[in-house]
Amino acid sequence: MRLWAIADLHLAAERNRAGLLALGHYPEDWLIVAGDVCESIDLFAEALGWLTHRFARVIWVPGNHELWLTDRGQETRSSVAKYASLVAAARRCGVLTPEDPFVAWPPTGDVIVPLCTLYDYSFRPDDIALADVVAWAAELRNVAADEHLISAAPFQGMVEWCAQRCDETEMRLARELPPDARTILVGHYPLRQDLVRIPRIPRFTPWCGTTRTEDWHRRYNAVVAVSGHLHVRRTDWRDGTRFEEVSLGYPKQWDPAKGVSGYLREIMPAA
Repeated sequence: MRLWAIADLHLAAERNRAGLLALGHYPEDWLIVAGDVCESIDLFAEALGWLTHRFARVIWVPGNHELWLTDRGQETRSSVAKYASLVAAARRCGVLTPEDPFVAWPPTGDVIVPLCTLYDYSFRPDDIALADVVAWAAELRNVAADEHLISAAPFQGMVEWCAQRCDETEMRLARELPPDARTILVGHYPLRQDLVRIPRIPRFTPWCGTTRTEDWHRRYNAVVAVSGHLHVRRTDWRDGTRFEEVSLGYPKQWDPAKGVSGYLREIMPAA
């Protein structure tokens, strides 16, 4: 029994879809899908349903691409409403989401905590004001497509939505996490700004997380923290916690000869 993770499947790309369909069976193992499955709700549901027939349990958290309003008829909708629809679709497949009770990893009892904390532009240099952050990123053409594809309504914007999500998550953790429990924190975005190293788009950092979560690995006794989003696969350590970036990425960012299975990251070993 192993716990695996992958993120940023980006199934709108035909090569990525073909790679996923070639994935073998892991009937005793669990899989974390750390966001950016695709933009389409129908394809999202199809992919998660398919994965539940490959793994004993699947856990999903949203990325920014799932929140994009790209489907016809969504122009007047909100990403907040779309997130609710994604959660409902995942639950119909038997997939665990950030809105469901936490579960323990059976071999160790470590509590798996799926997160939806978003970002609030606080991953930025100290001398750049919040009001100036988009213009600052635009100087190097690093502005995220989220700026015109995500709507946080009824919240005033992503800053307010992110604050609500962080507040709600902290309250749930205080209420539901057993005393002295060790955790496996799972989100799309890295918990810490010092984990964001993307030289190709150096001013993309404001769309990569929130400083609200910088100490969560210590506060919540995390054994490991899983994230994606950066498309930079790596392992880092902070304060004794292992941080795993588990992205697959766009077609040119992975080798089809290895298959998608070659990019599954082992989070917890066989037990």
